[in-house]
Amino acid sequence: MRRTLAAGTLNASIGTHLESRHGITVATKRKDDLMTYAITGLDADRFASLFAMTDAELAAINARRVTATADRGFPCRISLEDAKAGEELILLHHTSHDVATPYRSAYAIYVRPGVEAATWRDETPPVFEGRPLALRAFDAEGMLRTARLAGPGEADGAIRDLFGDKGISYIDAHNAAYGCFAARIERDAA
Repeated sequence: MRRTLAAGTLNASIGTHLESRHGITVATKRKDDLMTYAITGLDADRFASLFAMTDAELAAINARRVTATADRGFPCRISLEDAKAGEELILLHHTSHDVATPYRSAYAIYVRPGVEAATWRDETPPVFEGRPLALRAFDAEGMLRTARLAGPGEADGAIRDLFGDKGISYIDAHNAAYGCFAARIERDAA
């Protein structure tokens, strides 16, 4: 069954504005209608010292040096890409939602040496591809307003729908199965 939107309405999940022109409904993008978002990897400088530590020093802070055994399954939270088989990573405990609310959150993440923090605007990074995600939407005080599960390929639409609520300040994406932090998603000021 095909659903028709009334002329002049916004389809937030794809950022288009539907207008009626000469009796034909046309999808157009208008700058004032577009909601944009940015997904940026973690700052590499925060983790640089870990790669100089011995295995014993890492163990003392509950971290581990690991080698990726496959081209998928070792998602770097700096580059927002999976490490390739044979690449070195550090697996560590990371506080991803460092707020003074009951929603403070921490879990294990992987980081790689020698990579820069990547930024993706209005599209999802490679590390989201093929993974079901839990999207947790927070207000400016760090309180959870709502959440959504997004299957593989559904993250972009779900992010746009969540940001349709003006009270949502940012979204934290987590891998749905393992629960680890994937990335922070913010409204894009650019």
